[in-house]
Amino acid sequence: MLDQIRKTMEMGVDLALKTKEEVEDMAKDFISKGKLSDIEAKKMLDDLLRRYDDVKKKMESVIEKSVKEILKKVNVASKDEINDLKNEVEKLKQSIKQ
Repeated sequence: MLDQIRKTMEMGVDLALKTKEEVEDMAKDFISKGKLSDIEAKKMLDDLLRRYDDVKKKMESVIEKSVKEILKKVNVASKDEINDLKNEVEKLKQSIKQ
């Protein structure tokens, strides 16, 4: 059971590191080697691409969260914080002009 979980996780990571073109090429390779029929390959490709999109979204979310945490730790201003400061400076300029 543990081995199956490990293999599944490794497959997810491997899949996440591949591009869509590599996934499609992998399916075409299975067809050309006669390991899968066209129908089986299409089904597998559709499933892999769906999983690819899911894993990609999850990885992007994890990476984004990690980057935000790192930037916060090193005290780098976020884009929102900079925009807030720009707006505040503009308001101050307007109030000085009046």
